[in-house]
Amino acid sequence: MPRRTPRNVLDRLRTPHRFPGFLKSASVCVLVAGLLAPFTPAAAAPETPAAPAAAANDHCGGRCSDILPPGQNGNATLAQILLHQAFGTRPAHADDQLGPYAGLATGYQNLTDATLGSFFNDASFGVPADQVASTVRPAGRGDVTIVRDKKTGVPHITGTTRYGTEFGAGWAAAEDRLWLMDVFRHVGRGQLTPFAGGAAANQGLEQEFWRNAPYTEADLQAQIDRAAATHGERGRQALADVRAYVDGINAYIDASDSARTFPGEYVLTGHKDSVTNAGTIEHFTPTDLVALATVIGALFGSGGGGEVNNALSLLAAQSKYGVARGTEVWESFRMRNDPEAALTVHDGSFPYAVKPADPQGLALPDAGSVTREPLVHDRTGSATGARAARTSAAAAAQAVTSARRGMSNALVVSGEHTASGHPIAVFGPQTGYFAPQLLMLQEIQGPGISARGASFAGLSFYVELGRGQDYAWSATTSGQDIIDTYAVELCQDDHHYLHRGACVPMEKVERRNAWKPTVADGTAADSYTMRVWRTAYGPVTHRATVGGRKVAYTTLRSSYLHEADSIIGFQMLNDPGHVTGPESFQQAAQHINYTFNWFYADSEHTAYYNSGDNPVRANGVDADFPVWARPAYEWRNWDPATNTADLTPPAQHPNSADQDYYISWNNKQARDYPSASWGNGAVHRGDLLDDRVAKLVRAGGVTRASLVRAMADAGLADLRATHVLPNLLKVITSAPVTDPPAAAAVSKLQAWLSAGGRRTVASAGSRTYAHADAIRILDAWWPLLVEAAFEPGLGSDLYGAFTAGLPVDEPPSAAHGPTGAHAGSAFQYGWWSHVDKDVRAVLGEPVRGPLADRYCGGGSLAACRDILTGTLKEAAGRTAAQVYPGDAHCAAGDQWCADAIVHRALGGIGHRTVGWQNRPTYQQVVEFTSHR
Repeated sequence: MPRRTPRNVLDRLRTPHRFPGFLKSASVCVLVAGLLAPFTPAAAAPETPAAPAAAANDHCGGRCSDILPPGQNGNATLAQILLHQAFGTRPAHADDQLGPYAGLATGYQNLTDATLGSFFNDASFGVPADQVASTVRPAGRGDVTIVRDKKTGVPHITGTTRYGTEFGAGWAAAEDRLWLMDVFRHVGRGQLTPFAGGAAANQGLEQEFWRNAPYTEADLQAQIDRAAATHGERGRQALADVRAYVDGINAYIDASDSARTFPGEYVLTGHKDSVTNAGTIEHFTPTDLVALATVIGALFGSGGGGEVNNALSLLAAQSKYGVARGTEVWESFRMRNDPEAALTVHDGSFPYAVKPADPQGLALPDAGSVTREPLVHDRTGSATGARAARTSAAAAAQAVTSARRGMSNALVVSGEHTASGHPIAVFGPQTGYFAPQLLMLQEIQGPGISARGASFAGLSFYVELGRGQDYAWSATTSGQDIIDTYAVELCQDDHHYLHRGACVPMEKVERRNAWKPTVADGTAADSYTMRVWRTAYGPVTHRATVGGRKVAYTTLRSSYLHEADSIIGFQMLNDPGHVTGPESFQQAAQHINYTFNWFYADSEHTAYYNSGDNPVRANGVDADFPVWARPAYEWRNWDPATNTADLTPPAQHPNSADQDYYISWNNKQARDYPSASWGNGAVHRGDLLDDRVAKLVRAGGVTRASLVRAMADAGLADLRATHVLPNLLKVITSAPVTDPPAAAAVSKLQAWLSAGGRRTVASAGSRTYAHADAIRILDAWWPLLVEAAFEPGLGSDLYGAFTAGLPVDEPPSAAHGPTGAHAGSAFQYGWWSHVDKDVRAVLGEPVRGPLADRYCGGGSLAACRDILTGTLKEAAGRTAAQVYPGDAHCAAGDQWCADAIVHRALGGIGHRTVGWQNRPTYQQVVEFTSHR
């Protein structure tokens, strides 16, 4: 069956894909002729003669680098889109970073500090005079200039006033990402289909995000008002910054509209007329930025959820084994606090959301009673079809899972172990691959602001991940649990519930979305209504009975109604007057309520802090399962009117300074600090980093190049091969392998393992893997061996319940799980820890935190060997076309392409496919040489 490509919600976003047919029309041929005439540069802003941007106080000494593919320029006029579709041309700086980024996969092994510039760009402040491409005063303002460099086109914004600085940031953001920003403000408001078209993928996207943050305009405004009112001068400054930034966006919209240099997608989706220029590009408002922030927070910084699914799998375990034994089996597969897991913080314990000895307030559903709360109602036309229904079901399932997109990695080494004596960091967010990219680069210098780095488009009033004058910072998704599920007991009818002794109505929030066909999306004109029922305990996600009583399950997130609060932390990170060392950096991170791991490096120190509003739960509450919506089980001192509660103090969050080294790839943060998602156990992709960095630290003399080599090498490794395959082969070769096909497969796997277990091409540009047969065999074998080893012991029902919570595999070619296919990120979610622990137990080796039983062959080495050998032989017989069945991007059997990275088009400009790497999308390499 063909792979579904892709499943990730962002990967499903549909924007113009019908251009080839569009280009065939005679009317457009005439239109192109007119559009190819010279046009006025964006906004016709007055330009000054080229001059260097003023470099701020820069302590990097030329040792700060970064890269963000595919390129800085994410906007294209209609003419540029049509030329791209017809002839493959692209606007300047649309894809000039893709080659260096992709080239690291084949060039890293011989990398030196001197050759880093072949794969990364200089991230020093300012632009040398001979490298200035343009200097613009946006809207003719005298208090801000935007200098763009020749090599990358990154905007370097310098303001003499705070307002002018932020105005320039808004202008630059719109100049580089206006269409993308517009798409995501509509996603956050649950109104994508009226804006971009009714394609099934667009329906799924708006449904998934809006159900978790079904905000009204009043809710969005209240967030802004609260953030400004509760944070003193910083809050007032943040509001002023946002307003100035929005003014800059809107000034660019007006100017580009007049000059007709706005993104061509507005024409192709029917918002502007290509001949008369009639139509409107709506101005942005501060509440649009909050809506946009809800999408980013839900994607990358919102750990937890999945309690209903956890309850269903627990009930399946208890049904098979009984309550006590079933609970023991469930806990062993959950691995919520595994003693063998790789850690970011090496010392200390940070207990949070640990399993209580005597759980209180559990509200487990009656068997067979759970139904998912419908979101979509009153469908018309094509919205009533089977495909639309499948899209809604997939969006609903993704919205309630705990296996959220994690990604991102960090490698930070103390100066004690580097050649220079200064700390070195290689880190960045792994946010997928899109065209244009979700992130954008900028340097911003003004009163109280001095930073360069990446920000999500539409939120770039501050640099979110980057460097300051003498320090750098980055983040990875942490995923600790800040979302709880409550069972609210119904009263009167299905839309009233008991709240602190009173029967109160649920609040109905709706979006009526209608769309019509456009050039970009020919989906027929139809409509539907999205409806969410809100309670004091959050939106309703499921309905069930508990002990025969009708309940609605709701999800309450500590950052619900508070997405705007994190603005203060980002403001602090950009402020050189605030960040002066590890302690002030950690103070800034404490003001960010998204669940992230934050890393820091300057010329003398390194530091780490785990952010997020971790609620203080009532004694005895198990955060993994639904609990009753009653005062005894609410968060401590929770106020439902404001969704505020007591939070765990900063000292109880995993934190550290000047540890020998830090690694993070969404692994366990610290002892006794569970992850909300499953599978954080003995084998994790964090081990790929930890093994390599620990080796470098033991040897000493770490350099920027050697740390990049460690990251790049880990980013090409197959975790199953490097960390599980050796023991699988040990079982198989515990007796002679006499079957010729099985013996041949073993030989190929051993040879690949001896070569390092990497998924690397035979030679640069070959698009064929070295050890291709071994890779094909393992890709085919893994799901077969997991099922054969575990399903007989668990039974099909329980095995199915467990795999619903954690997919068995996530290779680069997988078209399932949180990342989907062609997304780069791989080996985050899977059963590698389960297989590893089970096989080691069968081999008689010590296992800390073992599974509740031995499953492969019922614990018999001989029987397990037969299972592994039999499934290996079956896998070896599968052809490449069977293992890699092809999709919209790749022919069946094309192994390299099945793994390859595809930049998902969110607009009219696409990009070439590049080879697989498992690394951050935006990445910094930093080594500061001095300090203020």
